[in-house]
Amino acid sequence: MDTFDWKVESEKQWDSMAASWNSRSRGMWESGSRKDIVPFIKEFVPTGSLVCDLGCGDGTGSEKLAEEGYVVTGIDVSEEMLERARLNSRSEKCIFNKGDLSDCGSPDNHFDAVMAINSIEWTKQPYESLNEMARILKPNGYSCIGILGPTARPRTNSFRRLYGEEVICNTIMPWELEKLALENGWRKAGEFGVFKKAAEQLPHGSLPVELQQSLSFMWVFMFQVLK
Repeated sequence: MDTFDWKVESEKQWDSMAASWNSRSRGMWESGSRKDIVPFIKEFVPTGSLVCDLGCGDGTGSEKLAEEGYVVTGIDVSEEMLERARLNSRSEKCIFNKGDLSDCGSPDNHFDAVMAINSIEWTKQPYESLNEMARILKPNGYSCIGILGPTARPRTNSFRRLYGEEVICNTIMPWELEKLALENGWRKAGEFGVFKKAAEQLPHGSLPVELQQSLSFMWVFMFQVLK
């Protein structure tokens, strides 16, 4: 009998990593791999819109959205992460709730946009998470999804699956997520890649998108739900 509970194990792992994550997240959002995400969202989503940060972690990304005038609700599976988000005085205008990407507890057709950065990889069924995003978005709403590229070190979290062990990190690739979205009622409105310093030295801008994705540390999509 299979006793592995993905949600329970995911919460345990992220609870245990909350302190370490909290010590690094501000650098990611202000000068690191995530610094261009909020400006990217602003290209598609008007200020003042309702935005759901799915997999908000310690709330730093939610804080950055709120600073730009968005009305933000952050959702995360980890109570330890959420506690840090609620204690952050800079994100006091945000609402933080416990939930899962496949069952976040928000009303139908409620949000203008969703942001899910490096979170859909940590779900058992990315298909269900996409459907949940579509459910909570208003018609023609946007979903900004950042997914780990092939060169991202956190992918090592899925390595033990090769030994038949249960892991909570999905190995979905950027091109797989795009195909999954396009087959299930979304259109691609925009995208950009984040690369390690070594890859930045290469002329990746002249390469086909599939090869750029292969070199990426993270690939960020903007999808629009068609409903």
